[in-house]
Amino acid sequence: MKKAKKRIIIVTAMAILAVSLIPIPRYLKDGGTVEYNALLYSVHQVHSLNLDGGYNVGTKVRVLFWTVFDNVQAV
Repeated sequence: MKKAKKRIIIVTAMAILAVSLIPIPRYLKDGGTVEYNALLYSVHQVHSLNLDGGYNVGTKVRVLFWTVFDNVQAV
């Protein structure tokens, strides 16, 4: 009985972890920006127009509300 209960808990935890890592893409109409959002992280591939007449290009990665990588530059 204890083995079955432990197995159910492990399978449930693995399913919740798998679902929280699956990204959902979102395409913005600002010049080509694509956002991939999951529960635990998000990746933004930026390609948008800026006010100077150029573009903002780069990638931004956030994990649990903290930005871990940001190389978005005006071109």
